[in-house]
Amino acid sequence: MKKILMVVTSVSELGDTGEKTGYNVAEAAHPWKVFKDSGHFVDFASIKGGQPPRDEVDEEDPIQVAFTQDETTRAGLYNTARVDVVDPAQYDAIYLVGGHGTMWDFPDSEGLQNLVAGIYNAGGLVGAVCHGPAGLVNVELDNGFRLVEGRDVAAFTNDEEVAAGKDKVIPFFLADRLEEQGARHVSAGVFEEKVAVDGRLVTGQNPASAAGVAKEMEKLFAEVIHHEKAEEQHEADAVRAGKDAEKSARKQAGSDTGH
Repeated sequence: MKKILMVVTSVSELGDTGEKTGYNVAEAAHPWKVFKDSGHFVDFASIKGGQPPRDEVDEEDPIQVAFTQDETTRAGLYNTARVDVVDPAQYDAIYLVGGHGTMWDFPDSEGLQNLVAGIYNAGGLVGAVCHGPAGLVNVELDNGFRLVEGRDVAAFTNDEEVAAGKDKVIPFFLADRLEEQGARHVSAGVFEEKVAVDGRLVTGQNPASAAGVAKEMEKLFAEVIHHEKAEEQHEADAVRAGKDAEKSARKQAGSDTGH
């Protein structure tokens, strides 16, 4: 079992438009189901802590309904931890949930930057979908490079912002900002699924890509778990061999004494 931290926005309004927003429920629910079905533990955090705002729930999507009705999830989202006080050492992965609100509070959150960098520097996984990659902006690793520098990254595209009617509202185009920071922005058509895997960084273009991001993270977890088990087996074999050698030496010593 691995521990995954899902981070959501605390922004409830799109700029000064008065239009309500929050975390995208589908982008949280579908990965949550993938992680939960694999036996992993999911925690929640937000930029400001407390109960985060959310977008509308699609009542025709059974996964979204299950997510919003799950007692453990409801408790976790009722009072999320503030990113500033979360210890990255407690988690094996971080997943940044999208929703337009992230464009305002993810990029300049030092607490979020520290969490993402801390988990990645320790060998953990980083996942993000749609506008979630706004939380990858400005993340610097121990080696001095930006996390996205020279990496394939999928995120909500400029064309999708236009199609969603938000191009005049958002503070910046996410795809452009990622490229400015050295990322290779990869994409599919408007609102089509696209998941990019580059080492331990897994990103998705839009809501349709959310489950795909989690599934790719799950594949990486499986590799890690396989490696961990192989190491444990190797250590166990070494201990057993050592004990066998000791036993053999004692037998030999007893034999020599008797002789």
